[in-house]
Amino acid sequence: MESLLVSDYMNTHPVKLNGDMTVAEAVEALLACGQSGGPVIDIKGKVIGFLSEQDCIAQMIASSYYREQICRVAEIMKAPVVVIKPYLSVIELAQLLIKDKPRVYPVVDDDGVLVGSINRTAVLRAIDVQLRSGYQHAS
Repeated sequence: MESLLVSDYMNTHPVKLNGDMTVAEAVEALLACGQSGGPVIDIKGKVIGFLSEQDCIAQMIASSYYREQICRVAEIMKAPVVVIKPYLSVIELAQLLIKDKPRVYPVVDDDGVLVGSINRTAVLRAIDVQLRSGYQHAS
């Protein structure tokens, strides 16, 4: 049987945003890494918020309308953030995804420091691997 821990399927190099960044800088970081959102961390690496593409789009439209507005990530990030631990079961996370709608969850250690992120696609991949493994053993 394959492992179904978050740590085995998480992205260990998630985008890291900080509250002082402009939204434009955050958008560049998200686009460069191909992620739909990212955790906002403090100087100790602890997650203090989350910024999604949707948050950025709304702000960029407002900025283009008013032209002079420069917004910082801290002004529009969502907080508090639901974070998960690397030792959580992917099945438990999948059950959270059914109830809640985040596309990406920051993964933190026991001190609250960011160690990765996991998205819906990674959860699907983990469950698919588990199902395939079960089918192979049944044959």
